[in-house]
Amino acid sequence: MSVVREFMTTNAQCIAEDKTLQEAAQLMKQLDCGSLPICGSDGKLSGFITDRDIVVKCVAEGRDAREVRAIELATGKPHWIDADASVDVAIEMMERFQVRRLPVITDHKLVGIISQGDIARNYAEDRVGELVEHVSARTPMDHTV
Repeated sequence: MSVVREFMTTNAQCIAEDKTLQEAAQLMKQLDCGSLPICGSDGKLSGFITDRDIVVKCVAEGRDAREVRAIELATGKPHWIDADASVDVAIEMMERFQVRRLPVITDHKLVGIISQGDIARNYAEDRVGELVEHVSARTPMDHTV
């Protein structure tokens, strides 16, 4: 049985709740990624932010990315998975919640992120096809984790 830790990207970093969207965008650029988990001062996951969130919910609305805090865009309950969970469970969660990535947690700490791409590069082709099909059947504005 394959587990999440075998597939996940390990260089994941959180953006603190009180950081601005400009700082979040700069960190995304530095890490060459399009999304970041949002963590509270206690280090616990409080949300997730994407580059699309920054554009659609801040820039397109004429808000100032230097003023808006990351936590302001964290909506809903963040979904996550344990590093020792099976990849099949991760796929089921992605399908159920129609998300393309999940933060990976061990001992209440972020240890990575598993994405559709991580799974596609390392898993059975037929299972990946199902995942992409189910997750892609989303509404255009649905973009949470």
